[in-house]
Order: sequence, then C-alpha cells, then structure tokens
Amino acid sequence: MKTFSLKPADVDKKWIVIDAEGLVVGRLASIIALRLRGKHKPAYTPHVDCGDNVIVINADKVKFTGRKYVQKVYYHHTGFPGGIKERSAKFILEGRFPERVVEKAVERMLPRGPLFRQIMGNLRVYKGTSHPHEAQQPQTFDVGVLNRKNVSA
Repeated sequence: MKTFSLKPADVDKKWIVIDAEGLVVGRLASIIALRLRGKHKPAYTPHVDCGDNVIVINADKVKFTGRKYVQKVYYHHTGFPGGIKERSAKFILEGRFPERVVEKAVERMLPRGPLFRQIMGNLRVYKGTSHPHEAQQPQTFDVGVLNRKNVSA
C-alpha cells in the first residue's frame, strides 16, 4: 500500500467563521491552528497548504483565564540596542488593534517557514461582528460546543 500525498491542485478549501466572544484565547488559537494547518482532514499532507480559510469575528471580546489579562506580557524589539518593549494583554485588548492578541496566539502555534507564511494568509481576524467575506459563504463553527472549558464564565 502506498502513502497518499495530496497535491496542491487537489485541495478542497472551505471557509469557516468563528465567533470569539467569550472564548478562551489559548484554546481558541489551538483550534484555529489545527484548522489552518488542515490536520482535521483525513488527507492531511504536511508540506501542502491543505487547511481551511478561517475568519474570526469579535476578537476584541476574547477572555483570558486566571490573572493573565493583567499579567501576561507581549514583548517586541525596536531593533535598537536596549530597545525591548513590553505590553500587557489588557493594554492590547483595550487598544487600537485588539485582534493582534488572537493573531499572535495562532502564529506562535504554527511551525515557521515558507508554508507558515502561506498558512497565515488564510487567517482573517476582525474586532467587530462584520467581515467582508460574505461572498465566500462561510459556515459558522461553534468552538464553545466542543468543550465546556473553551468558554470563560
């Protein structure tokens, strides 16, 4: 029996929309990463982008468990000597681009390389309820139903 290897032309990409309101960030990100990578499909091939296109709405209403909302710190470097900067999760979620929390969480769960950049192009995160992808007819995917711990009380 030969091992099946999916070709890029044979990939069937679906569009799914996830409402992130009240969902725990880490659990949401791991499910999104699984969908983007295509590991939920029986014909998963590691070197081919065979995942779905994922739209996340209400990214500004995600939750953190414990005291992570105040204590979790995101670092970035300016490129200058001594230029390390830090921001808390609260500062980012209450700021101008709250969708970056979800993007960073998903980004850090995917392996790096050329395929990583292609896969990240299939993720669209919006802070409100509206998105410009109605023409693709995305199916709703309820993450809260999968496990009771996915929803923060």
